[in-house]
Amino acid sequence: MKKKVIVAMSGGVDSSTTAALLKEQGYDVSGITMQLWDYAEEESGCCSLSDVFDARQAANQIGIKHTVVDYKEDFQKYVVKDFIDKYYCGQTPNPCIMCNEHMKFNFLLNKSLEMGADFLATGHYIQKIIKDNQVRMYRAKDKSKDQSYFLFSTTINQLEYLSFPLGEYNKE
Repeated sequence: MKKKVIVAMSGGVDSSTTAALLKEQGYDVSGITMQLWDYAEEESGCCSLSDVFDARQAANQIGIKHTVVDYKEDFQKYVVKDFIDKYYCGQTPNPCIMCNEHMKFNFLLNKSLEMGADFLATGHYIQKIIKDNQVRMYRAKDKSKDQSYFLFSTTINQLEYLSFPLGEYNKE
């Protein structure tokens, strides 16, 4: 029986390539995209409505099912509010780290497992390697695209259910 993988699809090249690679490798692949904004107020930028449409179009071209999940309130609470509070206190927060920690590797990972996935895959450039019977994260093969810094808060338990297929490739 094929392993079921859900790919976090942002609408960009990396997550779309991840979905296509996994489908080509024989996995039962579906795409999932987080709705993080009220799109009546937001037209462009990170996680915009056009990104959701791009993810759906990429999923259609690859020939996989695509789902959109509404995490607007959670995003405001765990990413936007955190950013504003820290910035107001004179810190320089990185919302991408908080988004990975809370939105992708908590809410989205749990949703994927609830949907019957064996694992959640993303388009991050990082390698997941089992060494000494323990799963570990390593820098990507393409050091210029490595995103390990953004995933430093990922737990060992989460890594068990995550896949980063692009970590073995160069961006080209």
